[in-house]
Amino acid sequence: MFYRPEDGHGLPHNPYNAIVTPRPIGWISTRGADGGENLAPYSFFNATAYVPPQLMFSSTGIKPDRDGTKDSVANIRETGVFCVNIVSYALRDAMNTTSGAWDKDTDEFDLAGLGKSPCETIACSRVAEAPASLECKLSQIVTLEGKGNLMILGEVTGIHMRDDCLKDGIFDVLSFNPLARMGYRDYSVVREKFSLNRPEEK
Repeated sequence: MFYRPEDGHGLPHNPYNAIVTPRPIGWISTRGADGGENLAPYSFFNATAYVPPQLMFSSTGIKPDRDGTKDSVANIRETGVFCVNIVSYALRDAMNTTSGAWDKDTDEFDLAGLGKSPCETIACSRVAEAPASLECKLSQIVTLEGKGNLMILGEVTGIHMRDDCLKDGIFDVLSFNPLARMGYRDYSVVREKFSLNRPEEK
């Protein structure tokens, strides 16, 4: 099968998200200028550079009460900071709860029964139960083609790791099993790993 996205695919559901998988989930916590907290998951997310450490996530869609975007991006515009929390398998239901299109005054931490811990380098809360959290300052917001499509780039200014996830000096993802987004309503979980040496290391 071949199709041009502009012409449509003719399938019951859009296959695009099912092709680009698995995708890590950036669980973005923000605080608005009014002090209100927000927490929402984004699967258009990844690390982009080592030195300095940088990452990105993209927001698609619009909430009518948020000036052409969603709560996370609106808060980042106001404050210039955000925190990326890593989602473990144990936190899957809490993450899903925070994915709802809740009113801007809703505190998703409270809604999902999650603890808040203060960030060290930015004025924002992080998910206390997360295996890792990345504090970020905004680098730029890039407007993408299409309605409500925005890419947020940030520099990591602080990194939290749960002590129980460190094994022999290595951040062990199998100690918490990261959640990943697939297509449609599907998710996956990392339960095994293997290593490969680069050609120059053999």
